[in-house]
Amino acid sequence: MSGNTDPLSPRAKLAVTAGKAAAAVSRAAGRGSGSVIGGKVALRLDPELLGRLATHLDVVLVSATNGKTTTTRLIAEALRASGPVVSNALGANMPAGITSALAGGSDAKYGVIEVDEKYLAGVARDVDPKAIALLNLSRDQLDRAAETRMLAEKWREGLSGSKAVVIANADDPLVVWAASSSPNVVWVAAGQEWKDDAWSCPSCGGVMQRPGDDWFCGECGFRRPAPSWVLSGDHVLDPHGSAWPIHLQLPGRANKANATSSAAVAAVFGVPPQVALERMYQVQAVAGRYDVVQFQGRDLRLLLAKNPAGWLETFSLIDPPPTPVILSVNARGADGTDTSWLWDVDYTRLAGHPIFVLGDRKLDLAVRLEVANLDFRVCESLDEAVQLAPPGRIETIANYTAFQDLRRRVGN
Repeated sequence: MSGNTDPLSPRAKLAVTAGKAAAAVSRAAGRGSGSVIGGKVALRLDPELLGRLATHLDVVLVSATNGKTTTTRLIAEALRASGPVVSNALGANMPAGITSALAGGSDAKYGVIEVDEKYLAGVARDVDPKAIALLNLSRDQLDRAAETRMLAEKWREGLSGSKAVVIANADDPLVVWAASSSPNVVWVAAGQEWKDDAWSCPSCGGVMQRPGDDWFCGECGFRRPAPSWVLSGDHVLDPHGSAWPIHLQLPGRANKANATSSAAVAAVFGVPPQVALERMYQVQAVAGRYDVVQFQGRDLRLLLAKNPAGWLETFSLIDPPPTPVILSVNARGADGTDTSWLWDVDYTRLAGHPIFVLGDRKLDLAVRLEVANLDFRVCESLDEAVQLAPPGRIETIANYTAFQDLRRRVGN
């Protein structure tokens, strides 16, 4: 925790230096930011380095299937009202990437760290966080990730007895089950549009009842906890019942939910809701997400959607028909190679939009759209899709590596 000013040991300093050198070589070779390889080299030299780098920081960990990069960015912006922040802002969220990020934070007061769901418990053990934000759990990367209920169980075991304040989404039964093992939980009503991963009770396996926004298990009594922070329209209601306006440049209900959780986290660190929410307005885009870019004389809005829950939220914020939509799907290692999740996405929500399909798995997506009885064109490149698209701003929705491909093509 903060207050520990002991310098790093010679071994730790050597590990940090070697990691930065490896990252620089990776960047010079054009292989990305180098944060992952740099972190791997540093941890090889000092396996305890992650914990050592966090000793002087008040740390918050952020984990979820969707929204963790954006929420990490919003929390970091809010906490800067109270002191310097170090954060893995570009989303390298496994131990190596987190180590690289913290290596650049020797002068920081706070560490705001996005953590991959599978690594949350281990990173929490290493860095002794003051707060942990849990936003949601849903199916993702089906060839890599555990079934969501198993992942919730791992969170529950890993967080049992944690000294951290856990800020958790009361509307997601899997998150509530995971957080309930912790002695100090702040419940946030952030909403949950995607419900298809939480129809059975994580406690007993019974069928979940979902009247309105409430939920409960009729068999064992497991139920939605009473929240102390609530997203209400365009306002955050704090534990005292005061309403604070949300003014974001980021679009959609999901980002209002992210801002609500972020305000609850900021309060744990002594930043008032009004200050935290005002600072969040500064965030215009997150690692390219939501950016509007010019390409071939057209405006393209870049949107990331990696799994069924994310696609559902994204459909809710795009401009209405006849706005043209480009969809791009890959299935590389970072995406998960299993594309069966496409059948869980309700693509009929795109009815009326001119649709153009790209990516390594464009034919998988084309079959899904054909079954949904939608009109679409399969294209070989972004250039072709933009040339064919009718006038107006183009909504461009892509999964992870397809999104990175698009960003490179448009020079973003």
